[in-house]
Amino acid sequence: MKKFVRFILLMFIALDASAQARMNNIKILPENIPAQGWEVAFNEIPLWPDGAPNTNGLPEEELRMENGRVGNVTHPVLYVYLPQTTAPTAAVIICPGGGYVRLAMDHEGHEVAQWLNSLGIAGIVLKYRMPNGHSDVPLSDAQQALRMVRQNSRQWNIAPGKIGIAGFSAGGHLASTAATHFTDSITRPDFAILFYPVISMDASISHPGSHQRLLGENPGEALLDKFSNEKQVTPQTPPTALFLSDDDRTVPPRNSSGFYDALKQNNVPAALYIFPTGGHGWGMRPEFKYHNQWKELLIQWLETMNMK
Repeated sequence: MKKFVRFILLMFIALDASAQARMNNIKILPENIPAQGWEVAFNEIPLWPDGAPNTNGLPEEELRMENGRVGNVTHPVLYVYLPQTTAPTAAVIICPGGGYVRLAMDHEGHEVAQWLNSLGIAGIVLKYRMPNGHSDVPLSDAQQALRMVRQNSRQWNIAPGKIGIAGFSAGGHLASTAATHFTDSITRPDFAILFYPVISMDASISHPGSHQRLLGENPGEALLDKFSNEKQVTPQTPPTALFLSDDDRTVPPRNSSGFYDALKQNNVPAALYIFPTGGHGWGMRPEFKYHNQWKELLIQWLETMNMK
């Protein structure tokens, strides 16, 4: 019995040491971000430590807004939340929404990462730069995030074939852009999760604010087509799950249904979950009527795709 107890204690010590080794330079969650009882330690890592290859032309300082939102982002950052586990984990890069003018960092970012940690999945929040009419800027940040996660997968104990991207609203447009505009196997996500996403730049169904801030005034047809991601799906697009509400009046549901149709036309595994009510922007808010349902559906989908 004493030998058994000693063995268990040694196991706990080893697990704790392993977790500590993978979470060097830990930062503690800022006070304005609710912990919700989950893992709240993270690594804050500059996305472009030597400087980004492009600019959004915004000279002003970053704006801190109410409800955890940030605007005028010019210095992108990764917030890396790693679960305490010994087996290699899946990872999800999370792109908060905000109409390409601000980022809802709490309920569409940090809280999502914390919940994923509770499932044994690494959650990596991407604070990406606002485009300000420079359409290449957000995508370059998303692709760099994928590179960094893959480059650090061994150190962070992440399974290299289980690195996905998720996005909310305009962040969903960025995630779907990353899923359709990758340049190699490193920048291709292994799966995508899209919440009430902007998908199309077709003026009849697009979100006007996201459209204008991404593409600027009077974009040409080629640019409109390039960032209408329902037109960019190929058989190589990664498996995708979409979550939205039928009564969304901010981003028309046709964005998601059109993307789903394109995925199926290209034989890409996909799931489309449409809830009858809820509107737009619910994220991790518990008052959303189908809060528990979408989480359970996502868990089931990840297990089905062997991504959990």
